[in-house]
Amino acid sequence: MFLIYVLQIQCRDKLESEEGQEDSKTYGDLGFKCMGTKGRYLTEFLIFTAQCGGSVAYLVFIGRNLSSIFSSYGLTMVSFILILVPIEVALSWITSLSALSPFSIFADICNIIAMCFVVKENVEMVVGGDFSFSDRTAIASTVGGLPFAGGVAVFCFEGFAMTLALEGSMRERESFPKLLGKVLAGITFVYVLFGFCGYMAYGDETKDIITLNLPNNWSAIAVQCYLNRLAGIASLVPGFGTFASLVGSTVCALISFVLPASYHLTLLGPSLNLWNKSVDVFIVICGLLFAVYGTYNTVAGL
Repeated sequence: MFLIYVLQIQCRDKLESEEGQEDSKTYGDLGFKCMGTKGRYLTEFLIFTAQCGGSVAYLVFIGRNLSSIFSSYGLTMVSFILILVPIEVALSWITSLSALSPFSIFADICNIIAMCFVVKENVEMVVGGDFSFSDRTAIASTVGGLPFAGGVAVFCFEGFAMTLALEGSMRERESFPKLLGKVLAGITFVYVLFGFCGYMAYGDETKDIITLNLPNNWSAIAVQCYLNRLAGIASLVPGFGTFASLVGSTVCALISFVLPASYHLTLLGPSLNLWNKSVDVFIVICGLLFAVYGTYNTVAGL
């Protein structure tokens, strides 16, 4: 993942070094330079589709959490989604990210609190329950589920389109790769810890939205309320995990692997040695294979 981010930055630096390309700051600019207008449209279409997919997935996430909390009121997941959509659409009209920064900070605090509660519940379940490591069959099972897990993982790291904008907004841009590496390492650690604790606690009964496994006590309800933060399409989605894997295996795989390596090879190809060219080609091939097989695996499991 870190390598792909770096490839994007190298491509943008190449564009900025050329006359008349100083304003090349977006992923679409890379597509335009490499493939013309069609490249820009393709890149921005994939980004748009990925963001729509992420919005729908999180609508399902919010709807399922709320419906589990307020099940006694007779409201279904679809009902909550239809209620929330107008609010989310209104929020999308706010174009200033700085205006949303206080809410973003509050959401980050809520995320930290929620994750602490979830890990606490998981640890208590492992310590106080009839835990048996041999019952956790996914640890020693076949690799058939890896494409599904890979799709979800790519979905979790789908912020590739923001790389150039973030790097360009920094005061000391040269420090971005080092900072990015630390952030990715930290996020990966949190994901692994979160997933490991959840699976150790609930085994094969682990749900795609971990809060649905929590008991109905005050801390669990607090977590579900904290995590709820986009209608019709969302109401047809079978589940958060399945849809997240589908989005990750399709457009996110293309955005995250195929396009960056292709653009890097096109823009810097003449100056690259054989090893660097081979790495780019390898990433493109692996990205395409992952997109095809991951999509097939997820669709076949619906």
